[in-house]
Amino acid sequence: MCGICGEATFDGRPASVEAVATMSGCMTPRGPDGDGVVSRGRVAFGHRRLKIIDLSEKAEQPMVDPALGLTIVFNGCIYNHKELRAELETKGYRFFSDGDTEVIVKGWAAWGTELPKKLFGMFAIAIHERDTGRVILIRDRLGIKPLYVAETAGRLRFCSTLPGLLAAGDVDTSIDPVSLNAYMSFHSVVPAPRTILSGIRKLPPATLRIYEPDGRTKEEVYWTVSYERSSSDVAKTFEDWRAEVHDSLRTAVKRRMIADVPVGVLLSGGVDSSVVVALLAELGHEHIETFSIGFESRGGEEGDEFKYSDIIASKFGTEHHKISIEEGRMLDALPGAIQAMSEPMVSHDCVAFYLLSEEVRKYVTVVQSGQGADEIFAGYHWYPKVAESNDPVGAYAKAFFDRDHKTYLSHVTEAYAGADDARAFVEENFAKPGADDAVDKALRLDSTVMLVDDPVKRVDNMTMAHSLEARVPFLDHELVELAARIPGEHKLADNGKGVLKDLARQIVPKEVVDRPKGYFPVPGLKYLEGKTLDMVRDALGSQAARERGLFRPDYLETLFADPKAHITPLKGSELWQCALLEVWLQTHGV
Repeated sequence: MCGICGEATFDGRPASVEAVATMSGCMTPRGPDGDGVVSRGRVAFGHRRLKIIDLSEKAEQPMVDPALGLTIVFNGCIYNHKELRAELETKGYRFFSDGDTEVIVKGWAAWGTELPKKLFGMFAIAIHERDTGRVILIRDRLGIKPLYVAETAGRLRFCSTLPGLLAAGDVDTSIDPVSLNAYMSFHSVVPAPRTILSGIRKLPPATLRIYEPDGRTKEEVYWTVSYERSSSDVAKTFEDWRAEVHDSLRTAVKRRMIADVPVGVLLSGGVDSSVVVALLAELGHEHIETFSIGFESRGGEEGDEFKYSDIIASKFGTEHHKISIEEGRMLDALPGAIQAMSEPMVSHDCVAFYLLSEEVRKYVTVVQSGQGADEIFAGYHWYPKVAESNDPVGAYAKAFFDRDHKTYLSHVTEAYAGADDARAFVEENFAKPGADDAVDKALRLDSTVMLVDDPVKRVDNMTMAHSLEARVPFLDHELVELAARIPGEHKLADNGKGVLKDLARQIVPKEVVDRPKGYFPVPGLKYLEGKTLDMVRDALGSQAARERGLFRPDYLETLFADPKAHITPLKGSELWQCALLEVWLQTHGV
């Protein structure tokens, strides 16, 4: 796991090594084990390295292959790199390193634009072709690894983090009104290619983009997930699907154990992470390192789920670590967590992942996580509502959106009171071909958009803030393709995730499966009071916030009068949502 960055010019100027070095310097936590910059006239690449596979300096980046005329920077992990290496060796390619980076270099030379289709893993890749002058950017199928771009007249910059691009300067930092509408409506999700800032975009998942030397671009989406089912799919029984999921998920977990450093598991106590631990035990792994976190209770709401994670740790004999966080420590950690956010992330559990990652890194360098199961196997409460409604888009928006458009217009100032872009985005995605059933439409949107720009981004940012690599077996693309073909009634069974829960009952204690659905509870950020409320008041009452003028003063006064009374449909604090955006902007000097 690493951080990548670079610059390419299209008007004859040399690339700015200083700008690339600045971006690289902002990503030290993503790669504390090495750094480098390679400059060739109009193109310069930078890299920060976290050693996971091939710990020698032979695998250092930027990696240059003079014979092929290729330079690469790469962030991620290719789980099938050994198989691809063997295939490339039969074609006559010879290797000087043992890692996955060089496999990508040779693979690009051998397969060109077909390369990403052959990669199993998570990746953000930049390649410079010496002989053509082209720069190629590639992002993995499900957007597990981030890649931000800033394009100005005659120049491209890219970086694994948005703050890195800000640090390099010359970026339009005005607030994008469409993105603000998404942030405030679509539960803080700003879909690619937009970000909250007008001058910075992100490469969408499953996208390969080529920049010609004169700045012209062309791109292709190299993978999509289909929810269409064959006659044999329809004929399969519930038990057939359960067996296939078992095999596919076991393979996904096994793939993500590839490393030359220790691998652990983030064990929340929920079904998903518990299944990961059980499958590792099935595969013969012993003394697995597992990690759980809990917070102080607030508003009568428990702040930990240790009783469930303890059951799993005991059942499988893991080396279990429980981290209890007092409110004072959470408050102390908030600035660091917000600093680590490439985009404003309103979810309360960001600080949980941030603090958990800090502790986990003391024991392991890589962890597996249960993120993605709800979006793949239909675990959220809105899927049945969508299935039963004559207005699926309306049912989805009512359950997932933080506010309707009329309410939104009463919360933001006139300068940002635009169209109902978030609702239009959902309608457009529901209308795309490839998913006929309403639940499938919602699952496709959640797995390819919401998941990418909320849970997955959150885990990447918070773990990498402490040089910890997180791997997500539920987002193995073969498992995602398999889950998409499972008929909706099997996924919706048992109050959601029917097939996965049935599998879980066979391999983990039933009391972990048959329990109320949980989440990463951080009550102190939902029921704002005390020092947390003071921090929020200071941020939104600051001169910077008043000059920015995003929110109507009367709306903020209403929130401050009774913060606990204004909770979104997904049980978040409206006041925290407003404050987090403002604090993030101030933290990053916007």
